[in-house]
Amino acid sequence: MNARRQRSPGRKGRERRPLDSPAVNTGADRKIPLYELASEEQLDLVETRSDELLQEIGVEFWGDDDALSLWREAGADVCGNRVRFERGMVREIVKVAAPRRFRQHARNPNRSIDLGGNNVVFAPGYGMPFVRDLDNGRRYGTIKDFENLIKLTYASPWLHHSSGTICEPVDLPVNKRHLDMVYAHLKWSDKPFMGSVTAPERAEDSIEMARIVFGADFVDQNCVIMGNINMNSPLVFDHAMSGAIRAYARANQCPVVVPFVLGGATAPVSMTAAVTQAYSEVLVGCALGQLERPGSPAIFGNFVTSVDLKSGSPTFGTPEAALGSYLAAQLARRIGLPIRCSGGFTSSKIPDAQAMQETVNSLNTAVLCGANFVLQAAGWLESALTISYEKLVMDADYLGALHRFMLGLSFDDEAFAMDAFNEVGPGNHFLGCAHTLRHYRDAFYESDLADTQSFENWSDRGSPDAVIRANARWKQMLEDYEPPPLDAALDEGLQAFIARRKEALPDIWH
Repeated sequence: MNARRQRSPGRKGRERRPLDSPAVNTGADRKIPLYELASEEQLDLVETRSDELLQEIGVEFWGDDDALSLWREAGADVCGNRVRFERGMVREIVKVAAPRRFRQHARNPNRSIDLGGNNVVFAPGYGMPFVRDLDNGRRYGTIKDFENLIKLTYASPWLHHSSGTICEPVDLPVNKRHLDMVYAHLKWSDKPFMGSVTAPERAEDSIEMARIVFGADFVDQNCVIMGNINMNSPLVFDHAMSGAIRAYARANQCPVVVPFVLGGATAPVSMTAAVTQAYSEVLVGCALGQLERPGSPAIFGNFVTSVDLKSGSPTFGTPEAALGSYLAAQLARRIGLPIRCSGGFTSSKIPDAQAMQETVNSLNTAVLCGANFVLQAAGWLESALTISYEKLVMDADYLGALHRFMLGLSFDDEAFAMDAFNEVGPGNHFLGCAHTLRHYRDAFYESDLADTQSFENWSDRGSPDAVIRANARWKQMLEDYEPPPLDAALDEGLQAFIARRKEALPDIWH
C-alpha cells in the first residue's frame, strides 16, 4: 500500500517526475490466505473438458481474416470462420509467452500498479449507459458525468485505477466519444486507465493518445493502457473484439479478455460447464494476443454469473457466481495469468439493502478467490445498466475496509499488548492506556460514511440514511477536487490529435 517510486523516460526522453496529488495507494496488499474450492484432480478435469471443447467444437472468428491467418500459421485447424485447436495448444501458447506479473505505468509514476501476485487493484464501473444520483434520478450519461466520475475516482484512495468507459457519454457521437473519454482520463486523473475497444481503429486511437503522453518508445516497452475485451459468448470473437485484442497486443499493451458468460443464457446452467467455457474462451483470446506479439501482457477476465430462468434477466451476488469465481481464479493461477474478477455487482436499481448485500457478496468473493484486478468495484447498479454517484462512494468506502481486512492480523509482541494488560489490570478499561494511545489513529478502519453516533445525535442531524450521507460526500469531493498537473505541451498535443481525428470522421450517432 506504500507509494512506489518509478522514474521512467517520457515524451522525447524527458524524465517523468512524481506529481503532487491526493493520497496514493497502488493496490491492496493481500496477506490473507485464498480459498481454493477445487482439488488438483478437479482442475485437471476442467482442463481436459476445455481441451475437448476447443478441439471438437472450436471458436469462430467473424470478419477477422488476420486472426484466422495467425491461427493457421500456428497450426490450428481453420475451416471457414471456425478454428479448432489441438489439445493443450492454446494453454501452452499462453503459459510459454504471457507474463505472470506486469506493471501498468500511470501518468504519475507514483500511481503505477502491479498486476499479479498478491496485489489487488480496484477500479470503478465500466460501460454503463445510464447514471443516477439522488437529485436527478436515472438518466443517460453525458461527458460531464464521465468527467465527474473520473474526478471522484481520482479523489478516492481506495480506487487505484481510473477504469475506462466509466459511463457512456451519449451526448457525443458514437464513433468519436472514445477520444473525449481517453482525454478525460489523462486530463482529470493521473491514475492508470483503460482505452476503447469498440472498434480496432478506436483501440488504435486510444493507444496513440497514450503515446503522445508517455512517449512512443516508452509505450513500446511498457504497459500504459489496457482494453476490456468482451467476446460474444458462446465461442465467438467478432472483428471488433479480436481486432482490439490484436491492436493492444501489437502495441505491447494489455487486453483484459472477458467472456460474457451468463449461466442459462450464453452458457449452460451448470456453473462447472460455464466456467469451463469461459476458461476456454479466455485462453483463445489471450493466445491470440501472444501470436500477435509474444510476451505482451494479458489478463484472464472472469465474468460468470447466473440468470433468472423465469425472466432471462442476469442475477448478481449469487452463490453460484461466487463458486464460479473461486474456480476461475484457481484456473488463472494454474495457467499463470493475473485475473480480473467479481466487481461490486448487483441487480438492484437503487443503492438499497439488496444492492449492498449483493455487492458485498461479490467483492468478498473477489478478495478471497485471488483477484488481481477488480473492475466494476464501485458504482454498479441495475445489472451494469446504471452507475450511481452515491453507490460509487459507498462502494469505495467498503473497499477501504477490504484494504484493512486483507492485511490480516499481526502476531508480534506489540499485537499481543501485554504492556496494556499490565497497566490496566482486572476490572478497568483500556481507553486511556499507553498501548491504546499509541494506536488510536490506526487501530481500526474508520469509515467516511458509516454513522456511529448515538440515536439522539443522528436524529438531531435530520436522521440521514446512508444514501443521503453519500450524496453529501460526493458533492463535497467534487467541490474539493483539484486536477493533477498535465504538461501544457502534452495537453496541446492531445487536443490537436483529437481535433484531427474528429475532423476526419463524420458523426455517427447509432
